[in-house]
Amino acid sequence: METNKQQGTIQVTSENIFPIIKKFLYSDHEIFLRELISNAVDATQKLKTLASIGEYKGELGDLTIRISIDKKKKTLTVSDRGIGMTAKEIDKFINQIAFSGAEEFLKKYKNDAHAIIGHFGLGFYSSFMVSDRVDIITKSYKRAKAVKWSCNGSPEYSLEEPDRTDRGTDVVLHLDKDSTDFLKEDKILELLNKYSRFLPIPIAFGKEKEWKDGKEVTTGKDRIINNTEPAWTKKPADLKEEDYAAFYRELYPMAEAPLFHIHLNVDYPFNLTGILYFPKIRNNWEVQKNKIQLYSNQVFVTDSVEGIVPDFLTLLHGVLDSPDIPLNVSRSFLQSDQNVKKISAHITKKVADRLKDIFTKERDKFEEKWDDLKLFINYGMMSEEKFWDKAKDFALLKNTEDKYFTYEEYKELIKGEQTDKEGQLVYLYSTDTEAQFSYIQAAKDRGYDVLLMDGQFDVHYLNHLEQKLDKSRFVRVDADVIENLIPKKEKKSSALSEEQTAQLKPVFNGQLPGSAYSVVFESLDEKDYPVLITQSEWTRRMKEMSELSGGMDFYRDLPDNLNVVINTNHPLVIQLAEKVKEELGAEIDKIEQQLKPLQEDLESLNKLIGKKKEEEVSQEEKDRRDDLQKQIDQLNKERDEKLKSWGKEKKQVGQMIDLALLATNRLTGQALSEFVKRSIDLLQ
Repeated sequence: METNKQQGTIQVTSENIFPIIKKFLYSDHEIFLRELISNAVDATQKLKTLASIGEYKGELGDLTIRISIDKKKKTLTVSDRGIGMTAKEIDKFINQIAFSGAEEFLKKYKNDAHAIIGHFGLGFYSSFMVSDRVDIITKSYKRAKAVKWSCNGSPEYSLEEPDRTDRGTDVVLHLDKDSTDFLKEDKILELLNKYSRFLPIPIAFGKEKEWKDGKEVTTGKDRIINNTEPAWTKKPADLKEEDYAAFYRELYPMAEAPLFHIHLNVDYPFNLTGILYFPKIRNNWEVQKNKIQLYSNQVFVTDSVEGIVPDFLTLLHGVLDSPDIPLNVSRSFLQSDQNVKKISAHITKKVADRLKDIFTKERDKFEEKWDDLKLFINYGMMSEEKFWDKAKDFALLKNTEDKYFTYEEYKELIKGEQTDKEGQLVYLYSTDTEAQFSYIQAAKDRGYDVLLMDGQFDVHYLNHLEQKLDKSRFVRVDADVIENLIPKKEKKSSALSEEQTAQLKPVFNGQLPGSAYSVVFESLDEKDYPVLITQSEWTRRMKEMSELSGGMDFYRDLPDNLNVVINTNHPLVIQLAEKVKEELGAEIDKIEQQLKPLQEDLESLNKLIGKKKEEEVSQEEKDRRDDLQKQIDQLNKERDEKLKSWGKEKKQVGQMIDLALLATNRLTGQALSEFVKRSIDLLQ
């Protein structure tokens, strides 16, 4: 029977406090459940603290916090058997908004207190975001009458004395019409699993269910939704590998097993516990930065931890827990301060130390997992200078033979053969061992080693390495002919004259597969291929970086600029030049004879004009110059068209170009079919 009903007014600075709470205090209305359960945990932890120091001598009994919903009454209730409140405490901690009971309790019992969650007095008021009315029915552990406090979201409240004999508090939310989702069992289970799955006090919601006779039935056993002693709250010495593996499965039931873990356990100069896992990150840049969960004394705060760990560490999975991380009034966002920076630096150091320890003690294991670790480590070395300083000693380079080297080891391996005439160390690399096989083989035949850089992120990282490694540059094996990749001496002399190469250019132009290809001549070894396809290292790298980053549109839209390199010392090319002379020599000579006097006249005229100022050049001289140039251009065009038409009909020309395209996987579709037919014809 309720008696002695009182009326009062909540002490607030503005009557608009409730609309502010309802709309703006918390970033997400669902947070109310976390706050109410956190308060219940606080009340229970306080009671345990008082019992441990002898100030409470009664039986603790069952301390389970219970969540219940009543769909008919449209209520959601959070019940605890904690410390409870007296009428005076209700007035102090509820009516006087923002006066935190937890803060005062901590000051008094700072040496004995169990984990106390509350930092602010506003957590309880988040319940008004979803409620028309909120009741608190509470009885203190002290000798005092039970109290029922009721408020409908205005500054007015009522206070009564209900019939309650058990210690503890029930908070009853009368949900408003917009919040009926919180009467659904699945919704509450979802929120409990999100915010309360690792709280230190058992949380019960409904009863366990099991399958019996082909249907799901409810048992009489409480459904406990949380693990009160998660792995990170234990000492590393008390855990085995299988315990860490089991905890990872608890956090991420569908995820692939992680590579390694780090157990953080710091109590000075700040408190920090947690377990971080290295997940397998594939080369397709499948970065998920919401896998680290942040807790404060086992209460979930956020999975957006960019403010507390360096960007590259957000690729890790796991849990961090610290009461020293400053939170804003809603606990929803991190604030950046010196403590956060210290914690961030410490985590970076611990990660680097753990990786170095594995590398030093179990290098085989480290190399085995390098392909999965590479993206994470390289990203960290690019984005964090301090991490680079530590990681450069254990970061690895992998070559096309699947051998692994530290940066220093690889430098020693290649400096003898791969230092160019300017003293620069040239790192050759491949992005696709199948597509670039012939180029890799050519490099190996010269005694060079080739790295494998087949990750999407690698092109960005190469730029970083070139800045960090002294007098070093990275060149893809198909960026140029082998002699030009690591220039060491003067080029070989060419078996063809300049006149012959000038005639061969339109011959090959006659069968180029598109406008992106340009014919160039190189005096290579006669044993090298007659024709090769190369692409500028700089242009290709800029295009790849722009495609990955989504920016740098100018570079992304650049044409491919592929070079069709003609080996002027290969017997087939020499034979082709001789055949040009044999079959077209007379016609070409005739044109050349017409060109020669015109070119001599133009050269003489240009010399004469060159001695004059522009205003001194007569119109007659200008017209004569333009007329000579026009005749020369016409004869050059006529000559090139004859050579181009001739080359277009020569199967040998198409065959050499297609062989080069085939070697780089650029010959497909109809062109490949025509190549096969031509090959058969040439064999007959």
